[in-house]
Amino acid sequence: MNGKGGGEEAAAATSSAPPPLDWKFSQVFGERTAGEEVQEVSIAVSFGPAVSDVDIISAIEFDKSGDHLATGDRGGRVVLFERTDFKEHGSRRDLEKQDYSISSHPEFRYKTEFQSHEPEFDYLKSLEIEEKINKIKWCQTSNSALFLLSTNDKTIKFWKVQEKKVKRVSEMNVNPAQASANGNIPSSCFSSPRACLPNGGCSESPYKYLSNDFKFPPGGFPTLRLPVVVASEETSLNARCRRVYAHAHDYHINSISKNSDGETFISADDLRINLWNLEISNQSFNIVDVKPANMEDLTEVITSAEFHPMQCNTLAYCSSKGSIRLIDLRQSALCDNHSKLFEEHETPGTRSFFTEIIASISDIKFSKNGRHILSRDYMTLKLWDINMDSGPVATFQVHEHLRPRLCDLYENDSIFDKFECGVSGDGLRIATGSYSNLFRVFGCASGSSEATTLEASKNPMRRQVQTSARPGRALSGLTRAVRRGTDSPSVDANGNSHDFTMKVLHLAWHPNENSIACAAANSLYMYYA
Repeated sequence: MNGKGGGEEAAAATSSAPPPLDWKFSQVFGERTAGEEVQEVSIAVSFGPAVSDVDIISAIEFDKSGDHLATGDRGGRVVLFERTDFKEHGSRRDLEKQDYSISSHPEFRYKTEFQSHEPEFDYLKSLEIEEKINKIKWCQTSNSALFLLSTNDKTIKFWKVQEKKVKRVSEMNVNPAQASANGNIPSSCFSSPRACLPNGGCSESPYKYLSNDFKFPPGGFPTLRLPVVVASEETSLNARCRRVYAHAHDYHINSISKNSDGETFISADDLRINLWNLEISNQSFNIVDVKPANMEDLTEVITSAEFHPMQCNTLAYCSSKGSIRLIDLRQSALCDNHSKLFEEHETPGTRSFFTEIIASISDIKFSKNGRHILSRDYMTLKLWDINMDSGPVATFQVHEHLRPRLCDLYENDSIFDKFECGVSGDGLRIATGSYSNLFRVFGCASGSSEATTLEASKNPMRRQVQTSARPGRALSGLTRAVRRGTDSPSVDANGNSHDFTMKVLHLAWHPNENSIACAAANSLYMYYA
């Protein structure tokens, strides 16, 4: 790879890399009005200026098809959105069979919302349990019903959302035409001001007695209608909690992940990972336990865990020390020993007080084919090949200009923010959030130098950061640690200091298209390319 031959190979790889995407604004739900403080509005239906902290979005997840999107907030609510831009032409599967060109502008609409979790209090530990939704995961659909898992710090719930026809009770009264034909009830009893009574009579009002000229016929009224429950054409969405998975975690749940077998899922807290069966809520199996015999010996905690998208026996979890462990459930019941360890060795002479803090991995994601793992620590995105544990194949600087300000970030606790990451369905691009409501998109294909900065607003390109035009080196088995996307130090593109109270912590990439949904406080923004 050295010398002229290596340069020609890198240039060829660069020329074959896909061009950068042109991102455009699609939709926003719950956008704050001008001058409104960060008290936030509900993304579902409320758009007024007076709002509270409970409306801040804390989780975003597309389903497998990408036709539904779920968000959770700090108030314990789950809001569902459904895609509408292709419904008038039929289902997505039918359009693909007909080779129909699906619109490149995805549109979603509000579908329903429900209260998933309520605030609780643990009397044994004198501990308040927040209702905040930490994670949402979609499960396999069945009979047009939607299924999803949602969790707060302690309790996981399995929800079923289904459309049901509205049932009504038919009125209980006498058929006027047939009753008057018998000559038993005065016609005046059926005038509009009068109400029909349950016994077949009528009155001026529900609280007045029958008129004096009313008489019951022998044997009663043969046309008396009994109440009947009838199904109308109207439908309503009903969310029902099918199962509750509780009392299995002593520490706060930081992640849940559904298995590709469709039957099991895992939940992870700081020290343990438990394996659940969707059908069994009162029993789980502890598969990873990093709790030492003496808590004073504790050096790292689990920060996130994720199942392999195709291999039901493989999962990965990351730690606060910046390492990722791949485990095989077939090896043993308690997976104390990992099958592979991914970590980047520290460069000599670069250690500081903040080294361990910023090395903590906040989120990991498998690529769609399961070949790569994307990890997000405080300063960077790293792409790992599961077949190469010597180091990351590429490193992407998210906000390197903040490194001189780590002391300030530590003082205001921003250095402990947990940013999520996302991988495109084709595996060619990755995304993550930053401060000042910015998020970044990088190209991770061989030879790509794409590094785009977008703002979570109706004009995403407004604060575009100028990046180096020098192309990155080609990714290969011999080339790794490619660093791209370094910004100018201390300031953004407009020369303004970053606002650490405005941040994009949560985002999700559409599984089949170049479309991103991201949360800025209470607002849900959607973009497409």
